Amino acid sequence: MDHFADAQRTDLMTITRYVLNEQTRYPESRGDFTILLSHIVLGCKFVCSAVNKAGLAKLIGLAGETNVQGEEQKKLDVLSNEVFVKALVSSGRTCILVSEEDEEATFVDPSLRGKYCVVFDPLDGSSNIDCGVSIGTIFGIYSIKDGDEPKLADVLQPGKHMVAAGYCMYGSSCTLVLSTGSGVNGFTLDPSLGEFILTHPDIKVPKKGQIYSVNEGNAKNWDEPTTKYVERCKFPKDGSSPKSLRYIGSMVADVHRTLLYGGIFMYPADKKSPNGKLRVLYEVFPMSFLTEQAGGQSFTGKKRALDIVPNKIHERSAIFLGSYDDIEEIKALYAQEEAKA
Repeated sequence: MDHFADAQRTDLMTITRYVLNEQTRYPESRGDFTILLSHIVLGCKFVCSAVNKAGLAKLIGLAGETNVQGEEQKKLDVLSNEVFVKALVSSGRTCILVSEEDEEATFVDPSLRGKYCVVFDPLDGSSNIDCGVSIGTIFGIYSIKDGDEPKLADVLQPGKHMVAAGYCMYGSSCTLVLSTGSGVNGFTLDPSLGEFILTHPDIKVPKKGQIYSVNEGNAKNWDEPTTKYVERCKFPKDGSSPKSLRYIGSMVADVHRTLLYGGIFMYPADKKSPNGKLRVLYEVFPMSFLTEQAGGQSFTGKKRALDIVPNKIHERSAIFLGSYDDIEEIKALYAQEEAKA
């Protein structure tokens, strides 16, 4: 009886209801943004289903192509990219799409065009598919002025101009984390309902954390501030406990843990990758947007990450993001280094 009563509950906040509620805050809204987000949610559900069936459906094998980043594409990468491109175009609300998997931006046919530009990584961390580690989709949304002919410059904007960002993590559960510019909320897919339900309302990253997340295999190539910071994490001089190292190597999973538990996620520039490794438009910007909306900070080693003005769609950057106080500490070390120069 209790189970039946639970199934009949009407107080569950679904992502659809949440987005509609958000829409009512903007009287001028025509519902375009709501329709766009519903298509992104549909894409996430489809990819989640494909990821869960990957082993059974023999989708694990390589597709035999190399993407623009020089990474081997797995079949799931190709499938996920096609799913999101089709979902976004068919929404009738997009004009330009930028995907990690496509060398060029996609300009939507004028008959299906809307006012939103979407940047996305359809399957981040796909090298982890074989070992069952959480992977995910990352996306960011820009708006362009009505009536303007879309141009590449419309997506080469600073991340602070995004109207929304989010990621969907495919792991032990399917979790979608979203910000439309007024805080961060997390939704978990209930497979029995086929709906994302609000499970993590108003996520706030702790002001200071006890976890640092970085690939220490690159340590020999790090700059002085990063080396000093990691040394402090391991051997604090103020009598505090050392920080714990947690590094999954899947950005969605590492940032998700950072948002919930606090600490710092780092992918610094180094001698091997002087411009950093993570892509600005569809990795650095959405994750920085979410972190700042949750009360944390993002930093490139030079400036606030959301202030970067990208010159090309696959541009890379260093990134430090997470708890406010932890980012303050790394900023101070970079300031000291600059003062010496």
